[in-house]
Amino acid sequence: MLDFDFMCERTPSVVAIIHPGRSGFHKAFFGSKEILIPIYESLAEATIKHAHAGVLINFASFRSAFQSSKDALESHSIKTVVIVAEGIPEQQTKELIAIAKRNDKLIIGPSTVGGIAAGAFRIAGYAGGKTENLLRAKLYRPGSVGLVSKSGGMMNELFNMIARATGGIKEGIAIGGDVYPGSTLLDHLLRYETDPDIQLLVALGELGARQEYDIIEARRKGKITKPLVMWVSGTCASLFPYEVQFGHAGAKAGKEEESAAAKNKALRDAGIIVPDNFEQMEN
Repeated sequence: MLDFDFMCERTPSVVAIIHPGRSGFHKAFFGSKEILIPIYESLAEATIKHAHAGVLINFASFRSAFQSSKDALESHSIKTVVIVAEGIPEQQTKELIAIAKRNDKLIIGPSTVGGIAAGAFRIAGYAGGKTENLLRAKLYRPGSVGLVSKSGGMMNELFNMIARATGGIKEGIAIGGDVYPGSTLLDHLLRYETDPDIQLLVALGELGARQEYDIIEARRKGKITKPLVMWVSGTCASLFPYEVQFGHAGAKAGKEEESAAAKNKALRDAGIIVPDNFEQMEN
């Protein structure tokens, strides 16, 4: 994250580290310069000392991510919680979603690699890949495309495709592949719809669940008016004579309408730009 800040010629975005049982300072490099990041034993202490910080990136394991995320969502200053952990029980995720809605907070994840606000902020540190890819995808300065994806790996591929076909992204988010994500594809598309700097929307869904139908409904109601290019991955599932479970927990179509082929057809019928295959997203 600090390397991305330095690349974008901004000040360090990481203001504190929370590590229960430890305190003091963490030495890190910002470019060629060493900086010290304070370490606090509790979220309460960190938010008092850094009340301007609005994002908590939770790297805790699935065993402890629930309570620490809940504490952050109930704090006054934290507005966005990014949950990296995989395997958080679905009931706990549902409870976090309810708390976030009640407190008007945003959750990215669980099971997310994060995202990037181009030229501004790298969320979690995995998004965008290595430095070479950050440069190739022009993520060091903002463009005019808003991207949201279920998959973190495919988000990085889309960063490159979008950079080759357009002026680049302004923001890209991977919501994670769980059955119950803290925020949905539609949640982020609606945010992008209200951003005057974003002119084009791009989304990548997958087979399983019904998030894409919520996007269709929003389009029909006029909540999404900007051009939207979208693809639902997993069309190869129809080639198998048995039900297929892909890598994500939510990537399993239990009904025909949850298949990738059915979703892509429904999106196309609603006036959303749907290519014939993923490779044509760039065109």
